[in-house]
Amino acid sequence: MMRTIEVLIVIIIITGAFIAVSFFAVLPWPRQVSPVNLRRLSFTTMQLLDSDYDLSKAAFDLDNATVWGELQVALSASLPPNVIYNLTVYDVGGAGGAELYHNLATISNTENLGSTSDASSYMTASSNVTFNVIPEKIGEHSGGGTLYILNCSDAPGWWITGYTAHSLAQDLYNLLSPYFSDTIMVQSTTELGEILDGNPLHGETLQNAVVVNTCGEAVPIPSTYAAQYSGNSYAEYCYQVGKRVNLYNWTWTSIVGWPFYYVSNTNEFAGSQNSWGIYGMQLVSNPGLNAFLQGLDNRPTYTPGTSSTSSPGVVYLSSGVIESSNYYGIYPSTYQTSTRALSTSIIADYHLDVTTYVFNPVGGAIPAAIYRHRGTVGTYQGAFYAIGLTRTPDIRLTALGLLADYKPRLYRSEYTTYGTSRLVVLQLGLVGGA
Repeated sequence: MMRTIEVLIVIIIITGAFIAVSFFAVLPWPRQVSPVNLRRLSFTTMQLLDSDYDLSKAAFDLDNATVWGELQVALSASLPPNVIYNLTVYDVGGAGGAELYHNLATISNTENLGSTSDASSYMTASSNVTFNVIPEKIGEHSGGGTLYILNCSDAPGWWITGYTAHSLAQDLYNLLSPYFSDTIMVQSTTELGEILDGNPLHGETLQNAVVVNTCGEAVPIPSTYAAQYSGNSYAEYCYQVGKRVNLYNWTWTSIVGWPFYYVSNTNEFAGSQNSWGIYGMQLVSNPGLNAFLQGLDNRPTYTPGTSSTSSPGVVYLSSGVIESSNYYGIYPSTYQTSTRALSTSIIADYHLDVTTYVFNPVGGAIPAAIYRHRGTVGTYQGAFYAIGLTRTPDIRLTALGLLADYKPRLYRSEYTTYGTSRLVVLQLGLVGGA
């Protein structure tokens, strides 16, 4: 009985204390507990007003009462009823010593915004302003800067299903030519023989060039080289290509499939086909890639050998290349299918460094990457970009991988001309009850 009375007394004391504290406590206003973010509201309101260029139009049409009346109606409708505003347009960048910001026009629904207010600014541009991006030229500070695109009319391609070498070459030209000092379409195997022998075609810089083979698993072979290796394995031609890549410090690019699996020349191999009905091709098979890598490694003689690829299946772009995708505005699919991935063993076997993983490695397979051959201490001499994907090539991957590796900068133009930019400041305040 005594315990029950004690419990009741404790309950009465606690309840009384709670009532007393609640009576004398001063609770904050709802606006203090959950305040309106006036700065964010201001900025998003201006973005909304300019979604159809209405705000920018009004900022450059100050004498048009109709436009400004419509703007004020839209502004009032965009804000909560207890929010007051002051919108001011400033001219930017005075000339001849004038002030930087000059007040041009103001609309407001209040004389005083009170003590609780905040503001955001928004830059608008006149309709005749264009926005330009000027790419840095690859090689302009380090020598080189030539892009060779193999567009040989007398060399058929393979594993470029759905495309022709010509269409791929044109797409590649459109994507990459702004980033190079010179872009040369190599129109025949004869012209390819010229640059392999160290002779520029149009006075361009041959050293440190990028060479892109648009023929897929086939590599064009000039007649002079085809005759030289007649009756022998054409793998030795692949070895000679690798030697030239090392000698001239080229970056040789294979856009899809198993590199150097065929050689192609419609005049030399008119009666030969690749067992799939594509005439003008001669099978080299897996010794071709091995031979090229030996040449890239600058070995004094070619030793017959074989190479292998693997099929890791679905693969994903590396984080660095995804970042470059956003920077350069080139957006291939982030996942692809690889059935011709090169082995990680070639890195040690041929003294290579991977400077850019285009797709993430899968176990001992590298779906696509740029390999650079180690030259003297701290330098590279020759490079190989192999994209070991399945059949249908995505030329955007070729462009994106090269840009991710060379990293040319983009110089974006700014609104620096006097009279083409105006600053709009929207200041908001609160009025009324909680």
